[in-house]
Amino acid sequence: MVEYQVKIDTFEGPLDLLLHLINRLEIDIYDIPVATITEQYLLYVHTMQVLELDVASEYLVMAATLLSIKSRMLLPKQEEELFEDEMLEEEDPRDELIEKLIEYRKYKTAANDLKEREEERQKSFTKPPSDLSEYAKEIKQTEQRLSVTVYDMIGAFQKVLQRKKISRPKETTITRQEIPIEDRMNEIVKSLKTAGRRINFTELFPSRQKDHLVVTFLAVLELMKNQQIIIEQEENFSDIYITGSESIHGA
Repeated sequence: MVEYQVKIDTFEGPLDLLLHLINRLEIDIYDIPVATITEQYLLYVHTMQVLELDVASEYLVMAATLLSIKSRMLLPKQEEELFEDEMLEEEDPRDELIEKLIEYRKYKTAANDLKEREEERQKSFTKPPSDLSEYAKEIKQTEQRLSVTVYDMIGAFQKVLQRKKISRPKETTITRQEIPIEDRMNEIVKSLKTAGRRINFTELFPSRQKDHLVVTFLAVLELMKNQQIIIEQEENFSDIYITGSESIHGA
């Protein structure tokens, strides 16, 4: 099977992934449980590697940093007496990371605000009003699509991998089969047309073979990028559903 590497713009770096995990797990950024966040971070990085995504070295550097902080947090805290009753506490190993996260969040929030202002400004025209009702549905679909991030998709794929691992028989014969990304994309589009309804994300992974799982996930990402499908999630941690956009149903 030809190696298929994908670089996704949504991956803005390890700090972006850490912020996603902090928000997803509803963690206090000033009191990060290092063991939990390290476990989840490594799980995401491992899943990205399984998918053969183009994982930048900075993700691995952050993984090493988290492991280092975790090991330092496990060491017994020591206090040195100063003078008589004064005590000097050891510096919290998390301080530098927390400072970076807060600074990154500040700039990310500012960037999002500027982007929203840009989008609002683009809605202004120096011309008579026009009837834009035909585009209203398209705008609504785009908002739904943006509500689910690529990190959410990777989290859903993690669950698929766990289920396939549990259901895998002790002895199995694996046959190598090359599946072009374009062919799998066409199969997914055909399934959505035939179903005539939204499909649960897990329904797209009937095979236990790693190659098929990876190609299917990459095909979903490409369809998202091409705006051929709509991704919906009713609430945090809930199932993800896929619906065909008007572009494939009208084809």
